[in-house]
Amino acid sequence: MEFRVESNRADPYKNFKFRVKWDGRYVAGISKVSEFKRTTEVIKHRSGGDPSMDLLAPGRHTWAPLTFDQGVTNDHEFERWINKVWHFGAGLGAEVSLKDYKKDLLVEVYNEAGQLAVAYEVFDCWVSEYRALSELDAMGNGVLIAQIRVENHGWRRTAVPEPTPPSFTVPTD
Repeated sequence: MEFRVESNRADPYKNFKFRVKWDGRYVAGISKVSEFKRTTEVIKHRSGGDPSMDLLAPGRHTWAPLTFDQGVTNDHEFERWINKVWHFGAGLGAEVSLKDYKKDLLVEVYNEAGQLAVAYEVFDCWVSEYRALSELDAMGNGVLIAQIRVENHGWRRTAVPEPTPPSFTVPTD
């Protein structure tokens, strides 16, 4: 039995239409977001009288860090955010912004028609790794990519109503 909400859609959403939002605005030029992954530790235990069978119980939950790639432009948002975690040379007591180094993020996925289909909120994010420039290559023809690695305290899928398929008419000759 197939479980589908929208009976006209049989295929999954594509992975190339998405936007990332923080501080109430969309971040320009995000070209890649890593997978969302949560792990629950397995706790093994057994009673002294049990022959040789482990009982399993859920333990602590961890959320894998996310990475975001952005084409390098004059937009300095990645750098501003990483500098809130540690700003080298800012002076004693000003290296870390304990007030606002964490952000909540919103990652939105759109269907082929550009309608919002899936959204995830990511909580208490902070940048643990920053790559300001990708490799420089005089013989290459690629674009420069900045990358941040973001630690987080979890994420959840937000309620998004099922998009209605756009209607269109086929022109007749």
